[in-house]
Amino acid sequence: GPHQEGKQRQGTACLSPFPGASAGNGCGHTLLTPHSGTLSSKNYPGTYPNHTMCCWRLQAPPGTSLLLAFGDVDLEPSEHCAHSSLLLADPQTGTAYGPYCRNSVPSAPLLVTNSSTVTVLFNSTSHRSGRGLLLSYATSQHPGTGGAAPGTQKHPWDVPDPPLTLCFSVYCPAGCKDIHGDIWGNPSQGYRDTSVLCKAAVHAGVIADELGGQVTLSREKGITLYESAFANGLHSKRGSLSEKRLVFHKVCCLLSPACDDVLEVVAFNASSWWHEVDALGQDRAWVAKRAAFSTTGHSWAAELSTEAAWLELDLGTRRNVTG
Repeated sequence: GPHQEGKQRQGTACLSPFPGASAGNGCGHTLLTPHSGTLSSKNYPGTYPNHTMCCWRLQAPPGTSLLLAFGDVDLEPSEHCAHSSLLLADPQTGTAYGPYCRNSVPSAPLLVTNSSTVTVLFNSTSHRSGRGLLLSYATSQHPGTGGAAPGTQKHPWDVPDPPLTLCFSVYCPAGCKDIHGDIWGNPSQGYRDTSVLCKAAVHAGVIADELGGQVTLSREKGITLYESAFANGLHSKRGSLSEKRLVFHKVCCLLSPACDDVLEVVAFNASSWWHEVDALGQDRAWVAKRAAFSTTGHSWAAELSTEAAWLELDLGTRRNVTG
């Protein structure tokens, strides 16, 4: 729950920067936009400095709320996290979250706030260990941010395995290009499934790093060798055999298992057909044969008064159809 002590520290230590900005000597890689962003402590994932602080002010568009994904919070433990801590505060409601450190970690990988403004404060005193922190955020307009899925790996935008060839969509925050982590592969081959997903999406050119955005991809069967490439300001590595690979799609693929073949239909029959002239004076014939994929224009539709409509396809020969 909220800690009053944390509120007091936040009020005195975080002399707030401008909205969408950071301030302090403990800030690492940071990219903040109104719709999403990524932030980390200095030297992440190396040990963060002694006696340092950073304050980030996240500002989403009015009417939206912020969702924060905890990618990694590894701050040296101390009683009440007094020595090194992460504290989040909502200045609109006065609610505070934390302080967090290694012996008081966030209870869930995703924090859903009810506010369009959140202040993130990181500070440290003397310590010996700790990677620091890596956070990302998106707004309620993009609820599919990668941190929303339980069982996430190190980075909140890595999602659990869907079935092979099944397309899925994930929201990548701005600023993934320069986070720690490797990618193997290239846009034409796909990427080793151990690659940092949103970093690979920037490399593949399906999103711009400074904007982030929704990406659609599928997990396909892995290949023996992934070739390296330089693309969109990133070098990928040469990688060995993996069980699965990530393939990004620039246009929406069907969110269903891939189909290897199109069935040839010999004849169509239907419960009804009808003809109309639309407002522009054009003829529309809603006949059964218009249900074929290859026909242009409007497909078949049942007559408006038909309660139990059916469409019959004659495949000519015996076929096994699943789906």
